Formats: sequence, C-alpha cells, structure tokens
Amino acid sequence: MSHTILLVQPGARPETRTYCDYESVNECMEGVCKIYEEHLKRRNPNTPTITYDISQLFDFIDTLMDISCMVYQKSTNTYAPYNKDWIKEKIYVLLRQAAFSSNA
Repeated sequence: MSHTILLVQPGARPETRTYCDYESVNECMEGVCKIYEEHLKRRNPNTPTITYDISQLFDFIDTLMDISCMVYQKSTNTYAPYNKDWIKEKIYVLLRQAAFSSNA
C-alpha cells in the first residue's frame, strides 16, 4: 500500500485544479474511473445505466488539461510523480485483473 495523491486539472484555467488522496495506487485508479463515470452521469442524466469501454476512458483522460499521480516511496520517504501514460497503464492492468477475476 502506497499513499497516492491524484492531481487533476480538467480545464485550461488553474482554478479547475483539484486533488484527491488514496491509500493505494489501485484505489487511485478506481478513483479516476469514478471521475469519468461522474462525468458521464452529468452528460447523460436520464440514462439509468452508464457503460463505457477502456478506449473511451483513455480518450477522456487525454482531454484533461493535466492529470498525474504522486506515489509515496517508503524507501526514500518521498513522493514520485507519474504522468497520464503511467495512469492509463495502471488502469489497464487494474481493469484486466478485474475482468479476469469476474471470469474465473
């Protein structure tokens, strides 16, 4: 478990910046998915069930002005920064594991 801080700037204006913190990288990646799901709910308020595929999620991540993670490194007592590509890779691994678990 590595404490993880998610930094998000959805728009061009600095005032749109926000952050969330999580107890682990996986919880953070689930948080990114929830951000996208909330975005979809706001855009489709009358749709009872929201579905999407990973490419739509990645497209959404790419539309954000900035998104990055700071992950705590116990060995150095510091936080290491990670970018959009790293976030997408971690989400891919998380969703693949979830799909594999549900099929087992």
